[in-house]
Amino acid sequence: MIRVPLSVRWRDLDAFNHVNNSKYLSYLEEARLRWMLGVPGQGLDDHVAPVVAAAHLNYRRPIEWPAEVDVELFVERLGNTSVSIGHRIVDAKDDTVLYCDGNIVMVWIDRGTGRAAELPVAVREACS
Repeated sequence: MIRVPLSVRWRDLDAFNHVNNSKYLSYLEEARLRWMLGVPGQGLDDHVAPVVAAAHLNYRRPIEWPAEVDVELFVERLGNTSVSIGHRIVDAKDDTVLYCDGNIVMVWIDRGTGRAAELPVAVREACS
């Protein structure tokens, strides 16, 4: 779907001098938002909007500063109301260096009822 380059920031580091685990979720969020900017209507309107229903991350190795990383997103499963977006965070210069992989499940919900809603056509097309 998309490959997003990101720079590791000093503020992303924890006391052990590597990127804090919680920042990996921020990197994934940034990549998803950049992907959604390319979806007509961004998959939301007055009636439906996406929410993160599940997040699975496998931390493969620490990211140290300074570093440039790429976040890769790809469709693992396309459902009626959800999409499972696979991800990899890799070194920008050598994509065999894997920092993290896993997936995020996004569900589109009806804003009025809070129940799952059918995927918008634009999202389905962007995932195909």
